[in-house]
Amino acid sequence: MKNDRPIVQALTKFIANEPLSLHVPGHKNGLLSQLPNEIKRALTYDVTELTGLDDFHHPEEAVLQAEQLLAQTYGANRSFFLVNGSTVGNLAMIYATCRQGDTVLVQRNAHKSIFHALQLVGVKPIYIAPKWDETSGTAGCIELETLANAIECYPYAKAVIFTYPTYYGLTAHDFKQQIEICHAAKIPVLVDEAHGAHLTVTEKLPTSALDLGADVVVQSAHKTLPAMTMASFLHVKSQFVSEEKINHYLRMLQSSSPSYLLLASLDDARSYVANYTESDFAYLMDKRKQFIESLTASTQLQVIEVDDALKLLIRAPGYTGFELKDALEKMHVYVELADTMQVLLILPLLKHGDSYPFADLRIRMKEAFIQLKDQPYKERVEQSANFEMAAITSSEYTFEEIEQAQKEWVPYMRAIGRTAASTIIPYPPGIPLFVPGEKITVAKLSRLEELLAIGATFQGEHRLLEKLIYVIK
Repeated sequence: MKNDRPIVQALTKFIANEPLSLHVPGHKNGLLSQLPNEIKRALTYDVTELTGLDDFHHPEEAVLQAEQLLAQTYGANRSFFLVNGSTVGNLAMIYATCRQGDTVLVQRNAHKSIFHALQLVGVKPIYIAPKWDETSGTAGCIELETLANAIECYPYAKAVIFTYPTYYGLTAHDFKQQIEICHAAKIPVLVDEAHGAHLTVTEKLPTSALDLGADVVVQSAHKTLPAMTMASFLHVKSQFVSEEKINHYLRMLQSSSPSYLLLASLDDARSYVANYTESDFAYLMDKRKQFIESLTASTQLQVIEVDDALKLLIRAPGYTGFELKDALEKMHVYVELADTMQVLLILPLLKHGDSYPFADLRIRMKEAFIQLKDQPYKERVEQSANFEMAAITSSEYTFEEIEQAQKEWVPYMRAIGRTAASTIIPYPPGIPLFVPGEKITVAKLSRLEELLAIGATFQGEHRLLEKLIYVIK
């Protein structure tokens, strides 16, 4: 049964009959498309919810079977395919557990979609600062003691929202205990596990939050599994969170015209996980080891390993990660992200016998490093320590008060002690540096200056080119 791919099989059977399209989408099975032929061929399968293909929002056939297999594969009580990315999963799980005015505990280095969900629902967020991880030079995970203190201060919280693993592949080794502390207080645990859809393939990887006892887990299948962009999963296994409420909000928030290319991709990715073996993982780790050894032997690049074996941090001593990223892109090597210290690689989840051009990758990275060394040498900029120095913080205002308040643009160096009125997000990784309602501190402004100095990209409402930020008047 784990070899079944109900949506893929239904779609293949449907197309085999050479159907004529008198329905949406308007490209008519690709006939009217002027896209390149390589893309145009895929449009044959870009159909809508037709007889034999099931109804995404009220599944009874192929989609239902595929989602049931998904739940079996991950050990959930109920699982859902997401065609609007993990963002819609994060929205749905927060809507299903919280109401306007509720207090919610949130890991401070959460993705921007979590902050957007909090604002849309209108909750009162209490931010829990993660521990600074010296090895990766990034914000890591929440400490058990800090979480316990937060629950003691806010025992009436309606949910605790974690990010696990972090964008950089870090995990809390006592995460099971953290979940148990939340459950002892009858608080559901919601986990943005966007970068952990692959964790269940072997016990040699960190344990998935779902297996550790989390109530709702959202995963971006497209990040580490062979799925198309936007293709994601949501899993529920909870005595605190209603599966029907999750389903209710997903029907409201997801597209009423789901892409069958995405659904087939999700079906295929689930099958990939279900059929992944220990032999496959041993093969991957052998290829990974060879790549690391050959790269470090032929260059002065530093390789930093983290909890998740699919993540590698690469540093070029004397240069920022942004400079290394630019050098790599000149060699047509594209990494996941860069920061002041390093670039982040996400390796493929290979199966036994799969080929990946590691040799060519090493050659190109070596050449990029050689060209990078032609640039003037300078001391590497160290990442700032965690900008959220206080372990537990709250917003000065509710989201509604922020929306109604008068605001003004001020030079950011004169904003110390003021209250942020907008979000400023270095991207990637998409973790807000400023969120509305928070006090602006010296540490945060110092971090902002560092990122501006090295040409980081920012999302959100800002006028940083004019050195202005938006604050409450």
